[in-house]
Amino acid sequence: MISHDILEKAKLVKMLIVDIDGVMTDGRIIYSIYGDELKFFDVQDGLGISLLRHAGIKTVIITAKKSRIVKLRARDLKVARTYQGFEDKLIPFKHLLKSFKVASSEVCFMGDDLIDLPVLKRVGFAVSVPNAVEEVKAHAHYITSKTGGRGAVREICDIILKAQGKWEKTTARYFE
Repeated sequence: MISHDILEKAKLVKMLIVDIDGVMTDGRIIYSIYGDELKFFDVQDGLGISLLRHAGIKTVIITAKKSRIVKLRARDLKVARTYQGFEDKLIPFKHLLKSFKVASSEVCFMGDDLIDLPVLKRVGFAVSVPNAVEEVKAHAHYITSKTGGRGAVREICDIILKAQGKWEKTTARYFE
């Protein structure tokens, strides 16, 4: 059961920002013998992001690492913006607030490691995954039941849509 406080935070969300490694993926990075980088993404997380987009809620990726795979995944999911190579995630975060004209209280951020703390401390709905470092979990308003790369993003997408009363309309086409 989701607490009233969490539902109230989710009602205000106009933008979801996610980290990649450890949130959209399980945190593992695999290199082939040819130097190719591989990551595993959860398809249910992808549908959750698609549902948010259809409900008018922007989704953004901010990650410290640069990866062609992230660019491809972001394109497939049609996220509003992707910021790669930002160890200081406050830089793109502040830019997003201005360019999309949203308040920090209207942002949900999902992170898992120390690099995510500066943004987590500033958003209205700070979310962590259970496989996050303890310091991040201590600053999260909500810790997902699903782990990073295994449905955590979808869990938050569903909570946001249901809290805002957009679930039925956004998912109706699947029940016809």
